[in-house]
Amino acid sequence: MASNKDSLGSYLRNRRIRLDPAAFGLAAGRRRTPGLRREEVAQRANISPTWYTWLEQGRGGAPSAAVLDRIAKGLMLTEPEREHLFMLGLGRPPEVRYRPAEGVTPRLQRVLDAMECSPAIIKTATWDVVGWNKAAAALMTDYSKLPREERNILRLMFGSSRIRAKREDWSSVARFVVGAFRADVARAGAGARDEAFRLVEELCRLSPEFGALWQDNEVVAHGEGIKCIHHPEAGLLDLEFSSFAVEGRPELGMIVYNPASPTVAERVRALILAKPE
Repeated sequence: MASNKDSLGSYLRNRRIRLDPAAFGLAAGRRRTPGLRREEVAQRANISPTWYTWLEQGRGGAPSAAVLDRIAKGLMLTEPEREHLFMLGLGRPPEVRYRPAEGVTPRLQRVLDAMECSPAIIKTATWDVVGWNKAAAALMTDYSKLPREERNILRLMFGSSRIRAKREDWSSVARFVVGAFRADVARAGAGARDEAFRLVEELCRLSPEFGALWQDNEVVAHGEGIKCIHHPEAGLLDLEFSSFAVEGRPELGMIVYNPASPTVAERVRALILAKPE
């Protein structure tokens, strides 16, 4: 079985020979092998040709994250390819590149819409809601009726009396939400932390309760659990929730809520069917 160094070198060679020199403005004639030369990749990555050659040959020590990042750019790797490079070179994925999300793709929206009787949302690392289905609008919040800047779970949780009245045991839920938010921000990279800092400052001014919870520094996993809401028409609804990562979009997460019992499922279905398009 090949060592990590051998696997890294083989992967680098494979990616290098797949590149078309003409795409980089380089002469393609009189090349003994396909793709870019090692010194050309080294120049694009701003590292020494000797060091790059050693990496392909499985020699030398482990490359740093900065070196791997420059090589990934030099080889024009896709995000999955870059992650694989880091796994081979360092045994861990790279730090997440945070990208503020403006919305979801049509394909991802169709995934949400396919869950007709299960409320589902897509949220960013700073808990802005950027996608939702009809079930979420009927049972929880119709985000289409809110300005974009107000479609934030924390702003609604701590700034809306209507949302507060809908939640069973609001205090414990609020503590859980703040702890899960802190964990999400830490995973999402520096860009998200900058954006989150501004949001936290705003929420501390808005809500002393949020400020106190934030100072507690609790961190919790937002994997799964039970959400209990008071709906003005359907009454108390118990919903099981599960959280999922969105492949290729580390700044996004999906939360799906399913009725916790057949009785709740019937009430949820009736409520959704009664909501106008």
